Amino acid sequence: MTAEIELVTRLQNLDSQIAELEKEVAALPRHIAQIEKALDAHNRRLEADRAALSANQKDRKRLEDDTKVHDQKISKLKDQMLQAKTNEQYRAFQNEIDYAAREIRKAEDRILDLMGESEPLEANVKRAEAELKKERAQVEAEKQRARERTADDEQQLTVLRGERRELAAGMEPRLVRDYERIRRKWHGGSAVAEAVEGRCSACQIALRPQFWQDLRRGDQLMFCESCGRFLFYNPPVSFENEVAAAPPAAG
Repeated sequence: MTAEIELVTRLQNLDSQIAELEKEVAALPRHIAQIEKALDAHNRRLEADRAALSANQKDRKRLEDDTKVHDQKISKLKDQMLQAKTNEQYRAFQNEIDYAAREIRKAEDRILDLMGESEPLEANVKRAEAELKKERAQVEAEKQRARERTADDEQQLTVLRGERRELAAGMEPRLVRDYERIRRKWHGGSAVAEAVEGRCSACQIALRPQFWQDLRRGDQLMFCESCGRFLFYNPPVSFENEVAAAPPAAG
């Protein structure tokens, strides 16, 4: 591997780390927006249950008030019956009393129905309030973690961007331009590829035999003739050669 390839590889590693951190920084607000949206949906559902429970209670109160009015009316009608002078008057009072009594029974039946309907509504509201309280705490904790993570990421980005500027400033401008050009071509993807068994590992196109031989010598900067990436070759490590090259053990 040439010194130029080593520099380009270091630059690419820094860009990859920077890209990952920038991606995370951009994703954190979206994540917070999603959990806040879910929280808002649960809050609206709770408000709907509260509204239904309130309407139920208002209906019960109205019916209870109506029942009291009918009771008072019946009491007055009974007093007036005692002063009736004819059978027709007596029957008229009795009909009004019977009507009011029927209205009372209807109201009482409806009140019983509403009481039955209110029980699950009250249970839903209590459960939703408890769950929402817990969810709010979780969302706040998640937002705090996101703020801390973003601050850490921004700090790392500052360091990495500084390292990148320093590294790029120490490289030949031509080398940096080639690197940037290749990165743009592959939309921020890898600009450096290893040649393995006579093929570019990025595009998988076989290299020409002479090109392959030149690359293996490792004495010049070379680009894949198919995809244009910087290309390097790492010779395999021979275990036998490593053993032979090792210094003898101290006796």
